[in-house]
Amino acid sequence: QVQLVESGGGLVQAGESLRLSCTASGKIISITSMGWYRQAPGKQRELVAMVMSGGNTNYQDSVKGRFTISRDNAKNTVNLQMNSLKPEDTAVYFCNALIIYDVAADVKTYWGQGTQVTVSS
Repeated sequence: QVQLVESGGGLVQAGESLRLSCTASGKIISITSMGWYRQAPGKQRELVAMVMSGGNTNYQDSVKGRFTISRDNAKNTVNLQMNSLKPEDTAVYFCNALIIYDVAADVKTYWGQGTQVTVSS
């Protein structure tokens, strides 16, 4: 069994920063990708940023230049540094990981429980 545990959400004012962290634990052979999605009230869940095992990254256009995703492969951790936050960044942020969990290379997508980020204007 694999668990993703998130931390770092909160309430900030526009222009301020937050850092989200997520650590995967459990039966893990390797992690293909780790990333962050978000879901605002009444909207679909959307990709914010993703980092592959080799270091390649992908960002949603609206966060490029403001958010930075990083990964510590040795600790199975992914971080999201969010700067210059805007009210439209308000959402529940979910950690996501694509994990190989056995020697047969079976893969599964796992999700964290979500952490609230609220940006006031």
